[in-house]
Amino acid sequence: MKALLLDLDDTLLDYSGGVDESWRDAGKVCCAPAGVDVETFLQAVVETRRWFWSDPARHREERVNMPRAWQRIAAHALSSLGVAHDGLDAALSREYAARRRAVMRLFPDARETLDHLRRRGIPLGLVTNGDASQQRDKIERFGLAPYFEVMVIEGEFGAGKPDEAVYRHALGRLGVAPRDAWMVGDHLEFDVDGSQRLGLRGVWIDRPGAGLADSPVRPYRIIRSLRELTTQPATP
Repeated sequence: MKALLLDLDDTLLDYSGGVDESWRDAGKVCCAPAGVDVETFLQAVVETRRWFWSDPARHREERVNMPRAWQRIAAHALSSLGVAHDGLDAALSREYAARRRAVMRLFPDARETLDHLRRRGIPLGLVTNGDASQQRDKIERFGLAPYFEVMVIEGEFGAGKPDEAVYRHALGRLGVAPRDAWMVGDHLEFDVDGSQRLGLRGVWIDRPGAGLADSPVRPYRIIRSLRELTTQPATP
């Protein structure tokens, strides 16, 4: 390993934690006064999210504008319950966004691993899909920018993982060939398969221990914690 690329959400940052709780709390603030049962709304949101993000084309389009995506999810959930939006979808989106932001935290192993890798002189790159303003906010709030020599954010760069252009750009900035770099992330298609097609070594972080199941993707390594990266010899 002469350079290491890292994903942000659900790799360094606990992004998915608190999703249901944040929607429930938003529902308590917005739906209850409107006479909409909060638990019924929450179930509609769960089903809507599954449908909304299941389409690859919609996923690519919507993930670069998350406030809009959250409002559309809220609107679709309300419509499925026969509830008129009347601004309720926008209010729910704002409340949800505020609650998600408040509960997001770096994983306990993130900063110590970044510190360790930086002390070893390993060039680091951050490669993340998503909304530019949302991702920049996370990077600033948690003081991540100083760790990385290059940061490629889909909403700024104009392309996202698993597009090879993303990896080529990051590695070009680091001056490292694909065969000498690793990519670590939680998404088998975006982080592992996409990078390995270019010749990087893809490392899948499987924090919950779900296993590969029927996935055809075969990571170079599977880890449960970022701390496992600090045991790998590297050549800076």
